[in-house]
Amino acid sequence: MRKIGIIGATGMLGIPVTQVFMEAGFEVTVFVRDIEKAKRLFGDRVQYIRGDLQDMAALRHFLTGLEYLYLNLSVAQGSAEDDFQPEREGLDNILAAAKASSLKRIGYLSSLVHLYQGQNGFHWWAFEMKNTAVNKIRSAGIPYSIFYPSTFMESFDKGAYRQGNFIALAGKSRFKMFLIAAEDYGRQVIRAFELNPGNQEFVIQGQEGFTADEAARFYKKYSRKTNLRVVKAPLFFLKLAGKFSNKFSYGAKIIEALNNYPEKFEAGETWELLGKPQTRFIDYIH
Repeated sequence: MRKIGIIGATGMLGIPVTQVFMEAGFEVTVFVRDIEKAKRLFGDRVQYIRGDLQDMAALRHFLTGLEYLYLNLSVAQGSAEDDFQPEREGLDNILAAAKASSLKRIGYLSSLVHLYQGQNGFHWWAFEMKNTAVNKIRSAGIPYSIFYPSTFMESFDKGAYRQGNFIALAGKSRFKMFLIAAEDYGRQVIRAFELNPGNQEFVIQGQEGFTADEAARFYKKYSRKTNLRVVKAPLFFLKLAGKFSNKFSYGAKIIEALNNYPEKFEAGETWELLGKPQTRFIDYIH
């Protein structure tokens, strides 16, 4: 049985990918700080190693005997640039431990919107960190699969755009995003690991394009949640609040990038190799 380790399994995007790996017959081991929380999600279907990314001994133990590793790392919205970051110091520790392991492949969840870095004078340390992380993985000497997804449908349900009963928007969304469901993405990740043809980089996009404004209205229209509201504020106010709060600063930066990144459809080759996503936004909402 193929053995894979997953870091970031309990996050919004880690859960469906972990479940798809289990369904595909992989022997899954997850690296988590809170085993009890993880067990509520996965039960006895996976193996658990307790640890965090600052614990080199735990990382080495986790990687022992694994063939594959999938990384779902992220920036905590309330964190600052100088804090310990999973995609910077954490990734350094992962790769140092991986060099002494028998890994055949590393998979890494990046993003498409981070390519907005440097456009229209935009600069954000979190995007620079993502660029650096990609280069570290490319030069680690282990075969890799790097995924650059568009915005996930889950962002309007339980992610960046959703705040309780509100879908919160700011500024004007200028370009369409080809929304992808996390489950479809998970299936493509599985296929990439099964192909195993050397180093790989994939643009991940869904079938339909929506601006953030269009997607929010569409979600509200077809959602069964009758108390759901779409609210919108000037981006300026979010940026102003960001001067006093790391969380609001994060929100201002990511929304500015999502509003202005000139996304175009580029996933044709990915679909040919990894399969076409099947979930339309209306399917996800229902």
